[in-house]
Amino acid sequence: MALLNKLVRDMKSNDQEEKLFPTDEDKQRSLEDNTSNTIKDPDDWTTGDEKITGAQLSYLTTLSAEAGEEVDETLTKAEASKKIDELQHKTGRGLEGQE
Repeated sequence: MALLNKLVRDMKSNDQEEKLFPTDEDKQRSLEDNTSNTIKDPDDWTTGDEKITGAQLSYLTTLSAEAGEEVDETLTKAEASKKIDELQHKTGRGLEGQE
């Protein structure tokens, strides 16, 4: 028990109690931080110049067909993301809850 009390005192003196027991404000801040990282400009992606992914190509094919447009399979990840956004707005598909 003495060891446990010492650990608790040490944690409090190191201001680590909040990390063990985050407040609602800490939880909200963490949620906001995580959410802000999910919406990033494709031009800022470190892998944006890599080849389009299979998932992007599949979705782009679907959107392009609905929009009556050709699919450019030579797009990069960032270019594909921008094209997907463009086609989502054109077709109205995939925008639920984003606006």
